[in-house]
Amino acid sequence: MVREQYITTTPGTNLERPETQYIYNVGIYGWRKRCLYLFVLLLIIILVVNFALMIWILKVMWFSPIGMGYLYVESEGVRLEGESEFLYPLYAKEVHSRKDSSLLLQSTHNVTLNARNSDGNVTGRLSVGPDMVEVHGQQFQINSMNLDGKTLFTVNESEVAIGTDKLRVTGPEGALCEHSVETPLVRAEDFNRELRLESPTRSLSMDAPRGIHIKTQTGNIEGLSNLDIKFHSTDGMLILDAQTVRLPQLPEGTNDEEPGSSQELYEVCVCPDGKLYLSVADVDSTCQEYSRVCQ
Repeated sequence: MVREQYITTTPGTNLERPETQYIYNVGIYGWRKRCLYLFVLLLIIILVVNFALMIWILKVMWFSPIGMGYLYVESEGVRLEGESEFLYPLYAKEVHSRKDSSLLLQSTHNVTLNARNSDGNVTGRLSVGPDMVEVHGQQFQINSMNLDGKTLFTVNESEVAIGTDKLRVTGPEGALCEHSVETPLVRAEDFNRELRLESPTRSLSMDAPRGIHIKTQTGNIEGLSNLDIKFHSTDGMLILDAQTVRLPQLPEGTNDEEPGSSQELYEVCVCPDGKLYLSVADVDSTCQEYSRVCQ
């Protein structure tokens, strides 16, 4: 409160005029003062609550000068210790595990890895689901860990290439091929098992520009067919090179003049259509005489 006094006198007189007082109240009083104190108190409460929440978040999230919880920021990148759960997509240039442990990616549905180009379009995808593993891309390739990086397996739209030295089929039913197979060697690995090339409903064909070599070390070679077995050579001859060649069920040719013979020496003859038959052996060939089986 400020009090100001003004005294006015007339020159030459000593009369005192009545005193006039003017009072000015400076400050905030009444309900404005109470609202101001209430606002200041509310602001202090909000600051205290925010500071307490910040301390609580720092404690719960394990913030530290080098990272947050199990997440550490290093010069080479970000290091994550223990198990972590990502609710949204993870974008990273490289993801690898520690040297003494493996990298495990686990999901309740599937794990999908996408590769995108500069426009954001997906160019490759690897999806591991509960029932199957799907790979979408122009080519799928597996290389060895050697220094030369030899290609072991390659798949593209036109072919499938296996670059290993040996392809082993361990299934009890073998390998099922719906189309042609090109390979330099087919063999049975275990000596206690037999090698079978079988076509239950169709024909079985083996073609090679320089010949076909069939060899067995200890067992026999059997060719069974419901219809015909044909050996055809376009440029060359068919050679049966063995100590003993047996054709036990060849028909025996007939001759009207000599109805039959009890001797055990016969001659193998060939009909114009390629059919084989037996004729009685003599000093000269008797195929013409016993050729009635060709008719």
